[in-house]
Amino acid sequence: MNSSNLTWGGCDVIELARKFGTPLYVLSEDIIRARCREVKKSFLDKWKNTAAYYASKAFLTMAMARIIDSEGLGLDFVSGGEIYTAYKSGFDMERTLLHGSAKSDMEISEALERGVGRIVIDNIQEISQVADVAESRGIRARVLIRVATGVEPETHKAMRTSYTGGKFGISLVDDNLEQAVKLAVSCPQIELYGFHFHVGSMIYEPDAHVESAGVMMKNIRQLRDSIGFETRELDVGGGVGTARSPTEKTPEIAYFTDPIMTRIINDCECFKLPRPKIMIEPGRWIVSEAGITLYSVESVKETGSFSEGRAWINVDGGMYDNPRPCLYGAKYSAVIADKIDVQGTREFAIAGHCCESGDTLIEAIKLPEPKRGDVIVFYNTGAYTFSMASNYNRMRRPAVVLVKDGKAEMMVMRQSYDDLLSGEVMPEHLNNLMSRR
Repeated sequence: MNSSNLTWGGCDVIELARKFGTPLYVLSEDIIRARCREVKKSFLDKWKNTAAYYASKAFLTMAMARIIDSEGLGLDFVSGGEIYTAYKSGFDMERTLLHGSAKSDMEISEALERGVGRIVIDNIQEISQVADVAESRGIRARVLIRVATGVEPETHKAMRTSYTGGKFGISLVDDNLEQAVKLAVSCPQIELYGFHFHVGSMIYEPDAHVESAGVMMKNIRQLRDSIGFETRELDVGGGVGTARSPTEKTPEIAYFTDPIMTRIINDCECFKLPRPKIMIEPGRWIVSEAGITLYSVESVKETGSFSEGRAWINVDGGMYDNPRPCLYGAKYSAVIADKIDVQGTREFAIAGHCCESGDTLIEAIKLPEPKRGDVIVFYNTGAYTFSMASNYNRMRRPAVVLVKDGKAEMMVMRQSYDDLLSGEVMPEHLNNLMSRR
């Protein structure tokens, strides 16, 4: 191991690139576990009658589910595929919940049959849908109702999830929520425990969460007074942001949970309400900084004079393994693995392999002079990279390795070309057609 090379989880990243190839996702098990333990210490142990669910959409494999399970956290899902992944890993399905604004009957059925602990109902129509599926399976569904609190946090518009008139949740306009609660409690196939809200993602101040908690507590009191419904659970979602550059600091989980809990407790005392069980859903906050992505430099391209032109570093990954810069302008920091102590000389743009002008991973970054074959390391890529990866341009999804104490083990194999063709079937009438030469 070269002592000047970057290491992750005790492993030389250049050696990882040689052994496993690039692009390569690398996750530190120690960082994941440390974040889970901070949730336990600063929220679960500090505040009684609470629960924490890792938002599996950020990153989920069977190995990740096993780590989360061993740390005592739950999982939240948005698809049958996520449910199945956790189930196959041996996860305790009682500590799970299912989200989603367009659940299919099959996904609801799978959630009920696999023993998912809660189903979060997104809209009034879904109440009857869940009730019908539960009746057909002879199972009583335990549910929460998702509410759009109308609070808009300071974040990218594509990451706001609780505004009135948006995609998620039941609006508080008119008496929508009361009607939903009345319908849910009238269904013998449904047991309504309470409510859920999620204000958005990449949020750095707790104000929107606290305000939304206050909105919900007022509605919880109103529902008790008007129809006698007693709320047993309130899920306040996740969305805590993480550092986007070495100069930023990721908020501690208590920076959000302490004021949320204080607001809820004060409102319960004021409204003479029993305090419901409070749940949180950290996802990115747990896994994002545990992950790095390794790329190999394929070429360095000058587009003008050395002093005035733009220089491009072209790498072997791109929007197919990390679409976030293209989707909502996500920012990343990066280093050259064997030049981490060398000061950058000028700015470069880092471009991906896909046939798209928009496939730019970093618009401008100051780095030492790169050369073909260098390994470039992107920080803070544990969340929403592997989980959002695609096969655009028939690219193969990268491998994922887990590192700990200088040992690297495979979590996900790199796709082969045959994997790309898996599931394809040649229509019968094309079987005998050959290209004419």
